[in-house]
Amino acid sequence: MSKDKILFMGESWVIYMTHQKGFDMFTNSVYEEGADILLNVLRKNFDVDYITGHEVPTKAPNTMEKLNEYKAIIISDIGANSFYLHPDTFSKGLRTPNRIKLMEEYVKNGGGLCMVGGYLTFQGIDGKGHWKNTAVEKLLPIDFEVFDDREECPEGVNPVAVDSNHPILKGIDTDFPYFLGYNRSILKNGASLVAKVNEHPFIAAWDYHKGRSAVFASDCAPHWGSHEFMQWKHYETLWTNIVKWISKNI
Repeated sequence: MSKDKILFMGESWVIYMTHQKGFDMFTNSVYEEGADILLNVLRKNFDVDYITGHEVPTKAPNTMEKLNEYKAIIISDIGANSFYLHPDTFSKGLRTPNRIKLMEEYVKNGGGLCMVGGYLTFQGIDGKGHWKNTAVEKLLPIDFEVFDDREECPEGVNPVAVDSNHPILKGIDTDFPYFLGYNRSILKNGASLVAKVNEHPFIAAWDYHKGRSAVFASDCAPHWGSHEFMQWKHYETLWTNIVKWISKNI
């Protein structure tokens, strides 16, 4: 039996460093990807296409035909500008498809989408995620705050299940491990609050027209996603359930 095809976008970055040693200095850079563990888990159950963060401006689907190849989409730690600003628009002044509006139409017509938290999803650091007032916010079960929505919790904070009977929590019989931070948001009327952290949504879900969407308000990997979370016995179950639910398979 063939696996459902899903698309994962984001979770890569380049770090530039300056080393100063007395009179002399030099620079170097490193490229990193943060979703290896999650992608390995997802590939056990789904056929996964991965578009790294730096590839999103050129490779994110720009037609409904391409989006409809997927049962579900996951967006993680990548800002809205990467979807808005194809190089043909940003550098050449040409018109290109609005891929954020296309994703809203995709879910409205029966697709599934999950947004994972981080420094550039939700609103993120200094509000630079820029997802507020977009068509993607419209399809999600939460409203974003206006500005920087990060809640840093270096002491660790444990989410609490609110709806243990929701299919997303099927087979999960232990408490959540701790996280080191999350994105604050506001639950929409009619949305399901699956789990909360402090008084904010941690996992929320709802039906949007013919499709479904969900949010996971922290990292799928470090730094907010603790090593305890990455090694949690229900890590695979949780992410599999989220994808299956937004895909209407549970």
